[in-house]
Amino acid sequence: MSRILPGVIAMAAVVVASNILVQHLLGSWLTWGALTYPVAFLVTDIMNRVYGPAAARKVVYAGFVTGVLCSVVAAGLDKTTLRIAIASGAAFLSAQLMDISVFNQLRKYNWWLPPLAASVAGSILDTAVFFSIAFASQLTPIFPADDVSWANELVPLLGQGPVQPLWVSLAVADCGVKLAQAVLALVPFRIVVGNLIQRRAQIH
Repeated sequence: MSRILPGVIAMAAVVVASNILVQHLLGSWLTWGALTYPVAFLVTDIMNRVYGPAAARKVVYAGFVTGVLCSVVAAGLDKTTLRIAIASGAAFLSAQLMDISVFNQLRKYNWWLPPLAASVAGSILDTAVFFSIAFASQLTPIFPADDVSWANELVPLLGQGPVQPLWVSLAVADCGVKLAQAVLALVPFRIVVGNLIQRRAQIH
């Protein structure tokens, strides 16, 4: 457990920070949480590369539990709803496990393909699961107490495209940030993985 403790702490920190920052807008289509949340994929990929999929899953489960606790606290402060909490938990868990699966299928290839492909696949799934569960009008009968009519207001996509529900623009912008960070994260991935592998070699 001690070897993955830094990963657990890093994942918990990302989840807590994202849950706080998601409450603050960044422009018309994003929140500040959009900048911190994708780091979760970086943490998962580093743990997967260095310690393997079993260790990566433990870190993901720790992040999921942290997210649930954050949702409980936020609900007590009237900062979230049951619908958004379910959407957030389902998106995080499914996306991170998808990331691990894709990474493992590609791990024998060059160093950059597994983390990039895994993060892209996980990011797309995360966005689709969260925004559809949280805001799609088709699910309103399941969550009658949560008013998401504001998210279903018809507006031009990202302010200038075809008319779509507002939440679609939010999803597209959010996914765009995740995909950009999937590319940028290759630099810290390479550096951190190299350092961790070197330390393990020195210890053994």
